[in-house]
Amino acid sequence: MKKLIFFLIAITSQVFSQSAMEIIKKAENVIKGENAYGEISMTVVNPDYERTLKMRSWWVGNEKALIIIDSPKRERGNKTLKIGNEMWNYLKNTETTIKIPPSMMLQAWNGSDFTNDDLVRESNLEKDYKHKFLPDKTLSGELCWGVELIPNPDVAVVWGEIHYWVRKSDFIPARLDYFDEKGNMKRYMEFEEVKTLNGKKMPTIWRMINTSKEGSSTEMKVIDMKFDVKIPSRTFSFQELERGN
Repeated sequence: MKKLIFFLIAITSQVFSQSAMEIIKKAENVIKGENAYGEISMTVVNPDYERTLKMRSWWVGNEKALIIIDSPKRERGNKTLKIGNEMWNYLKNTETTIKIPPSMMLQAWNGSDFTNDDLVRESNLEKDYKHKFLPDKTLSGELCWGVELIPNPDVAVVWGEIHYWVRKSDFIPARLDYFDEKGNMKRYMEFEEVKTLNGKKMPTIWRMINTSKEGSSTEMKVIDMKFDVKIPSRTFSFQELERGN
């Protein structure tokens, strides 16, 4: 009898884990798809200053990404390239390419509250983490699933734990809470202003709040996004990284 109970518990746990993983997979597909091209503005706010970047981005899943900054003028032409587990920054003014080591994936990208890892999606939330349901929560009037993500012991990731909240009505992400290895919440991201862009419903405001620095936040606004587009392979190359706009 005890063996049967343990067996049922194990099976139930596995089913719930798979269901939680499927929720994360669908939520991630809402905001990135298999491949996409986007035009995005990023406004960085802190107690000392406020500035806005405009950029274009191409990516293929978690494997490849290219980001090109179009404004302001002093940063126009700066680029970020990710291929596999490697990442480089190209600085237009000095025409230099800098490789970003894995130890710097948690560093701020261009002074924002988003990390290098966020911008190029180094971590794979489906494969690099174990998934466990949290109690449901209502956020902005929407009932949401809560999924706790704990990193697998054999994978190098930048967060000790992530809580991912997904709207039950349409699988659109509502909020992510990020914790360090000691269990302290360091930041959270809210998704707002759901719109339909090129036939796909998605949040167009992604706001990251830094709980470690009072008054610091970064808002990414999706101006346009095209999903499942054909992207030439040369887009993710050093030739593209180092050539002029």
